[in-house]
Amino acid sequence: MMRVLSAGVALGLLLGTGGARADIKLGIVAPITGPNAAFGAQIRNGAAQAVEDINKAGGINGEKVVISVGDDASDPKQGVSVANKFASEGVKMVVGAFNSGVSIPTSDALQEAGIVQISPASTAIKFTERGNWNTFRTCGRDDQQGAVAGDFLADKFKGKRVGFVHDKSPYGKGLADETLKALKAKGGNSVIYEGINPGEKDMSALVSKLKQANVDVIYFGGLYTEAGLLIRQMRDQGLKAPLMGGDGITDKEFVQIAGPGSEGTYMTFSPDARKNPKAKAIVDAFKAKNIDPEAYTLYSYAAVQILKQAAEAVKSSDGKKIADHIRGGKPFDTVIGEISYDKKGDITRPDYVMYVWKKGADGSINYAGNEVQ
Repeated sequence: MMRVLSAGVALGLLLGTGGARADIKLGIVAPITGPNAAFGAQIRNGAAQAVEDINKAGGINGEKVVISVGDDASDPKQGVSVANKFASEGVKMVVGAFNSGVSIPTSDALQEAGIVQISPASTAIKFTERGNWNTFRTCGRDDQQGAVAGDFLADKFKGKRVGFVHDKSPYGKGLADETLKALKAKGGNSVIYEGINPGEKDMSALVSKLKQANVDVIYFGGLYTEAGLLIRQMRDQGLKAPLMGGDGITDKEFVQIAGPGSEGTYMTFSPDARKNPKAKAIVDAFKAKNIDPEAYTLYSYAAVQILKQAAEAVKSSDGKKIADHIRGGKPFDTVIGEISYDKKGDITRPDYVMYVWKKGADGSINYAGNEVQ
């Protein structure tokens, strides 16, 4: 009887182990709740669609990919908790986070657990400058984005009074500082430089300062929530100066918060990946689910594609082996185009363009298709 029981237990263990080997766990860390939930939805939608398509095609190295979603709520401590959760679950690779201030501490916890991470959205320079072997991104960096913004301000608003506002976050302040540095290199300067707190709602005192400084244009380093409120309150107080922001305002909710005053807002972001001919079938798949794959959606999809291609190249789900391959410089074929990486984990083809939010024929205000030449 004992032999039969032991054999049964052994068989169960064997089947259980085999079942475990048949899955590769991929973690998605993003702000599913909180003020940046719209961006969290983009990241989750992009990664989930990529995993669905990969599993339909046979998985990774013949193994099914299973998703584990962790809500960081844009909070660094919660992001680290998610990383620890992933480690306990046996997650092998991670897509996210959104906020640079979350990605930086989260990446340290993930590295300790041997997990490779690709962020589709964290642009802070520091993210890839600390020597971590596990950090990558499918987007560019603040110094690259800031250079485009600063040059544009110097040319388009030459001799004008430029004000700078940031949200004190690693992303927002970093982007504002890099933009100001590029502006100064072209002979420009700022007439006012102010910081606000994330989540701040009453900006009347700030708007009064901007009016007193007689600004012609305001550069804002931060996210769409505060940017939208700033524009609405500027217009309410009669300040008509246009606002310029970075990729942190690339969501339709920006217009919902800012209102009609959002028209004429300038914004740096990468070329619209939805226009990539190779992405048509995937874009159509999103639209069939009533999802607009805007902003970071396809950058998240691309992150999963890169992880898949690297895992299959090394025939392993080991995080360090995958990371070493990604950093090797060979190109990856993705929905946002061909991508290769330098030794730090940054893409070698950073490409930012300037957009302006305009009212379309349907009356809605959007940046899509409104690149500034």
